[in-house]
Amino acid sequence: VCGGSGSSSSSTVHGDLRSGSNERHRSGEMSDHFDNGRFFNPNGADAQPFWKAPRMLFERYAPWPAQVPVVQRPSPPPTSGDEIVVTFIGHATFLIQTSAGNIITDPVFAQRAGPFGWTGPRRVRQPGVRFDDLPPIAYVLLSHNHYDHCDLETLRALQHRDHPRIVTLQGNATLLRSAGVTRIAELDWWQQMPAEMSAMRGAQTLDPVVNPGREIEITATQAQHFSARTPFDRNRALWGGFMITIDEQQIYFAGDSGYGPHFLEVGRRFPRIDLALIPIGAYEPRWFMKDIHMNPEEAVQAHLDVGARRSIGMHFGTFRLTTEGLNEPVAALGRARSAAGIDDAAFTTLDVGESARL
Repeated sequence: VCGGSGSSSSSTVHGDLRSGSNERHRSGEMSDHFDNGRFFNPNGADAQPFWKAPRMLFERYAPWPAQVPVVQRPSPPPTSGDEIVVTFIGHATFLIQTSAGNIITDPVFAQRAGPFGWTGPRRVRQPGVRFDDLPPIAYVLLSHNHYDHCDLETLRALQHRDHPRIVTLQGNATLLRSAGVTRIAELDWWQQMPAEMSAMRGAQTLDPVVNPGREIEITATQAQHFSARTPFDRNRALWGGFMITIDEQQIYFAGDSGYGPHFLEVGRRFPRIDLALIPIGAYEPRWFMKDIHMNPEEAVQAHLDVGARRSIGMHFGTFRLTTEGLNEPVAALGRARSAAGIDDAAFTTLDVGESARL
């Protein structure tokens, strides 16, 4: 499915705004990433099959500490004017504060990244901002349904507290509704959030500092990954990233992704990205992870492909998902940055709880 750099109008809105279903794909409309009830990467990249997962048990894992101390900080004060504040909460969770409304990406405050709350990798770094210290959230961006990105308890808590708009990729609304989450927009790659979900188009916002003169545009972007919550629902829902546009400012959240040609396409469609949030961790061993997770060298190339003025690394140092060491992604990013001749300030990482301002 290809659209212009703006959007396509056939996105699907669920909940109390408008009902619907995945008509774009169910109607048989031609797609380069959906067939016979499942999504796929157009270039053929795919995760290893589940039957290969036990082989990971024989890989040598670098040791991680049980806990890494984190100084949890209050969220920064509300923004004003054109300023945007981006705070790294941990893994792929960022708080993005704007005078047009606050955004949170892939919000995970759980202690384990797995089903039932007692299985899956343990959290070794606590969130940099406590859930109760979050400012009112207007938008949640949900890139896909993996447990380290889609925490239903956190989403349920946000729903109860702020009733935000949930912007996600196609096929995820059923899971979200099962957790009692409403106000959902499902987007295909390159589609834009429907206008009726904008906080500035009649929808009530809980944030008293929102500037009615500014408006947020959110466009789903392509990623190279896969989806699954169980061994039986693989690729039934789509994955992706998001472009956030506020007036002339653009922030790119890449979601979870292997390296692929879609990064050049992001840069072509959005040629003035101010900040890119790019994954740099969970990449070893390469035989298992290459198609779905970038290593730091590939992340640097993705930074160059999208043409961002600045990038911040994510998806490292919170859950031990793969075999590399706790600090290896950050160290490898430094080496890759030097090898590519990129200035240190152009692609950095933030400490958990640290903020950057645009």
